[in-house]
Amino acid sequence: MRLLLIVLVLLTAVTQYPLWWGKGGWQRVRELEARVQTQEETNEALEARNNALAAEVQDLTVGSDAIEERARSEMGLVQEDEIFVHLVPESHGQQSGQTSPSAGGTAASPSSAPGSAGGGTSPSR
Repeated sequence: MRLLLIVLVLLTAVTQYPLWWGKGGWQRVRELEARVQTQEETNEALEARNNALAAEVQDLTVGSDAIEERARSEMGLVQEDEIFVHLVPESHGQQSGQTSPSAGGTAASPSSAPGSAGGGTSPSR
């Protein structure tokens, strides 16, 4: 009877060892669950980014307002009835004897040429 009890305890220990400390044990399961959680968060962020890009593509294919906005911001384009004003910031390293073009320290150079490009911003309607 005592021998049977020892054999059963040993068999139980042998079967429990892989469950707790083996290759597919609880520690590995918890590690994989953490990795799955991290991947799900990454997937959610990427899905939100994809949705935003899909909305932008839809807006660019359907509406001309988005195309016009992009042309204004990225290429500095203006319409024919608009005036482009470029504000130049005051330079801090002016040499002696030179003065700034205006008392405020900024220069305004209007240009009414249609389609003229520049690095500044154009007025919106």
